[in-house]
Amino acid sequence: MSNQANNGAESASNFIREIIDRDLTEGKYDTVITRFPPEPNGYLHIGHAKSIVLNFGLAKDYNGRCHLRFDDTNPETENEEYIRSIKETVQWLGYDWGDHLYFASDYFEQLYAYAVKLIRDGKAYVDSQNEEKIRENRGSVNEPGKPSPYRDRSVDENLTLFKEMREGKYGNGEHVLRAKIDMASPHMIMRDPLLYRIKHAHHYRQGDNWCIYPMYDFAHPLEDAIENVTHSLCTLEFDTNRVLYDWVLENCLEPDELPTRPHQYEFARLNLSYTIMSKRKLLRLVKEGKVDGWDDPRLPTLAGMRRRGIPPEAIRTFCKEVGVTRTESIVEMSHFEHVLRDDLNLRTPRINGVTESLKVVITNYPEGKTDWIPASYWPRDIDKSGQREVPFTRELFIERDDFREDPPKGFHRLAPGREVRLRYGYFITCEEVIKNDDGVITELRCTYDPETRGGDAPDGRSPEGTLHWVSAEHAIPAELRRYNRLFNVAAPDAGDEDFTEHLNPESLVVKQGFVEPSILDDARDTRYQFERIGYFRQDQEDSEPGSLVLNEIVPLRDTWAEQEEAERQAEIERKRREKEAEKQRQRERSEAGAGDAFGDLNPDQRTEANALIAKYELDKVDAAVIARDEALTEFFRAVSGSDSAPPKLAANWIVNNLIGIMQDQTVRDLPFGPEEFSRFIALIDEGVISARIGDELLEKMMTSGEDPEMIVRREGLRQIGDSDSLKLVVEEIIAENPEKVQSYQEGKKALIGFFMGQVMQKTEGRANPEMARELLTRELEA
Repeated sequence: MSNQANNGAESASNFIREIIDRDLTEGKYDTVITRFPPEPNGYLHIGHAKSIVLNFGLAKDYNGRCHLRFDDTNPETENEEYIRSIKETVQWLGYDWGDHLYFASDYFEQLYAYAVKLIRDGKAYVDSQNEEKIRENRGSVNEPGKPSPYRDRSVDENLTLFKEMREGKYGNGEHVLRAKIDMASPHMIMRDPLLYRIKHAHHYRQGDNWCIYPMYDFAHPLEDAIENVTHSLCTLEFDTNRVLYDWVLENCLEPDELPTRPHQYEFARLNLSYTIMSKRKLLRLVKEGKVDGWDDPRLPTLAGMRRRGIPPEAIRTFCKEVGVTRTESIVEMSHFEHVLRDDLNLRTPRINGVTESLKVVITNYPEGKTDWIPASYWPRDIDKSGQREVPFTRELFIERDDFREDPPKGFHRLAPGREVRLRYGYFITCEEVIKNDDGVITELRCTYDPETRGGDAPDGRSPEGTLHWVSAEHAIPAELRRYNRLFNVAAPDAGDEDFTEHLNPESLVVKQGFVEPSILDDARDTRYQFERIGYFRQDQEDSEPGSLVLNEIVPLRDTWAEQEEAERQAEIERKRREKEAEKQRQRERSEAGAGDAFGDLNPDQRTEANALIAKYELDKVDAAVIARDEALTEFFRAVSGSDSAPPKLAANWIVNNLIGIMQDQTVRDLPFGPEEFSRFIALIDEGVISARIGDELLEKMMTSGEDPEMIVRREGLRQIGDSDSLKLVVEEIIAENPEKVQSYQEGKKALIGFFMGQVMQKTEGRANPEMARELLTRELEA
């Protein structure tokens, strides 16, 4: 087989692929074998998806194989329901383990034999202390542990006790088997860790055959070895366990098995804002009835996402975009939703649906007449075929929010005396508003222009507003379940308070709406875009013939945008102030000595600063800051030696950005070198990324050390400098915020900051700021 990965869709450069490439090149392994080893004690969530995509993806790309192995060594929390769910979920994500389905419980006899070997070798003993005493005697980071009084039991006594433990002669907690390693080890995990404990519990596969069960840290490496796994990939919380992983293999395997033994590598887990990833906490939500089971569409479980209608392709794309690093971070929910919208936009046909209906009567349209109007499922994609016919009748439903009796300035939808276009239908004009005794609008009386069928007028006029609608006579009633984020804070389990206190009471909002009749012609699992609203799919559990239930997969608009953008802007402003303060301190230091920028420089540094000014035309203060540090001078000269990095721009970013981020570090401590920084400067100089994205990109480089071009490609950070594309974003934001438009036009010009924030949020910071501000100003003042 090839030593390099296939150039398939799964491929993306990361440190694990580099390790595998090296191992194959050096002939360490012939075949790449990975494994996905879930414990069947709950349902898988989006965090597990990253591991699934990584392990199965690597196996596919290297023509190897990935095992699905259930680490079922805890009989009290595991059952067949979780087994079925995990298998279905892995297959739903698009992966197949083939003949390689394994269970840790199948290896119990082998694991027991390995434990006996350790006892015979004097490397394990039976400890009769209780759990509390063992913990107390383990010591602390600053203090060594105390040896157990049973640590020096003879091999024969240990063998007898361990055999009797297996035979069920002792109660839970009466004895444990521990490795005999080093009670003074600086690695706490190596202070005689537990290998086996007694649990008189029925095992869902082994029944009552066993009453002693291996600990995960003992079983896991040996399971990998038994299955000939080559690369055992774990999340970072197992980083400290690696030393024990290695010890178990080195002391249990035979010498001839060691050259090809498995090796553990750790990567950062996937953390997603506004949710939790703890199976224990998810189980609590389920048991306490705070959600509707493991497949509640609000949960981050993959079963919940599947029920909600999220495509597995979108999850795979998201996991690949997040990437594989050793740096822990929290991925914004908005990033996941952005990937989701991109995926759904390409795969979902468009139909009309109304979430809160307002009746419209077309007074000059004949009673009893139905006009079936052709409408495309893919209005913006000429390469896709397919259309349906939508019925137009005298009575219609429109969205209640699409009408204002007293519209604010900038409101481009229906109002008294105003003409709008009905999508695919006709132009209508509101003539009369009908209200009930409480003053609530119950009906609009409108007229239509019969010459505008299909949404075009012969005289070329074009109303500013276009509305979605459904025929009242033909509309299909539907329960619409609209989902917000499960928690109302980004990190619900970060504080001391109970995480359930942050549950969002508006995480599920149920509306009784209407959809066009074409929805009945398609399969139950078809996903739709309700034009101007969001993406929906039938609920696979609750939707029945005659009782349509639709789950909102994701709205077209991020309703949390304003809150998140405010938080983002506050953080950006905080960092800006910090950088300005650092820059001011640097200037003050440089200008010490009667205002001389070189005042505190020694003669050699003055010479270097003048040389930098002469060669690179640097600002005097920038030259002084760089010349003061010999390592920084070398770094700058190396960066400026590249033809792609303008020296003045590089100096500016070094002095005003890089030094502030480094804090107490030096350039020698950076996880990247001058070449990577040169490419970073080139990306800014060429307009590939904005300065705002530059700040974020530099911080990502500081934590991961990755090449900036790779990060830009993976995370889609390229600046949007296309005026047509930005104009669409600007128009959408203006249409969504009529009240703020009116306030701006009435003199609150500071709101330009809000609108700029919205543009940056929708484009994830990729909009060209100068172009965006120019377009906003032009549209707002039109």
